[in-house]
This record gives sequence, structure tokens and C-alpha cells, in this order.
Amino acid sequence: MPGIPEMPNVDFDAIAKGMTMAVPFIGHLGLEITEISAGEATVRLLRRSELTNHVGSLHAGALFTVAETASGAAFVGAFAVRMGDITPLASSAEIDFLKVANGPITASARLGVDAAEALATLDADGKVEFPCEVELTDESGTRVASATISWHVRLKEQPAA
Repeated sequence: MPGIPEMPNVDFDAIAKGMTMAVPFIGHLGLEITEISAGEATVRLLRRSELTNHVGSLHAGALFTVAETASGAAFVGAFAVRMGDITPLASSAEIDFLKVANGPITASARLGVDAAEALATLDADGKVEFPCEVELTDESGTRVASATISWHVRLKEQPAA
């Protein structure tokens, strides 16, 4: 992927497992980070009765969470070598529910900015904001929702020497 900084020896499987441990809500919903790479990620949401709404389809909150998790995984994949230096927060989100969603659902996310450029802005300004685009599809490949999650990332304050 153009614009992704070189990341020697990045273990994306370990990153996926680490995200599940660092964010307990991911495990609570049973989300599975199935793919993660520099700036892209795929997360799967299985259908469980406790995740449904009043009409029996997957609850909007569950769909939002799988979208936000995929965007976070794509972000972490792109910024992996800098994670110890930064504090990332989702700053805003927009989701469009397009069809009734019955699981399993796959959320595919991609950074909406050139990662190398985002890292350069982070180093120059101490912070950077960017969107991550997410598509949610059902088992047949039908798009059931799309989302844009905006991320705000800042450098952690370094202790005085």
C-alpha cells in the first residue's frame, strides 16, 4: 500500500490479540479481528441472540462497534511502530444503515489518508486527525452499512530528562 511507512518485524497477529486484551469490550461482543495489516483490517461479528434488536436483526450498537473496532485495527496496523508514543481516540463517527443486518457481519476498514503523511503531520504538529472508511457486509457480500470513523492521535507527553 503506497504511503505506508516501512515496518520491520511487525507481528500483526500479536497486534490483533493485543487489541482484544486492551479493549475488553471487543471480547465481550465476541468480535474477531480476522485480518490486520498496515492501514487495513477486517473484523467479524457473529450473530448471537443477545446482540439482536426488537425485530430480530443485529442491533445498531453492535454494528457500530464492529465498524469502530475495524477502523481502530486499521489505524493500529498503520501506526504499529509508534503505538508506545501516541494516544489515539476516535473523535467522531457517522454510520449509514443500508439493509437489515443478519450475521455474521464482516467489517472491512481502510485508512482514509496516506499513513506516511499522517505520521509526518504527527511529528511536525504533535497531533493528527484523519478518517477511516468502513464497509459492513453480510455473509452473501451484501453491504448492510458503511461508516466513517474519525481519529484524533496525539503524541504522549515525554517526561522531563
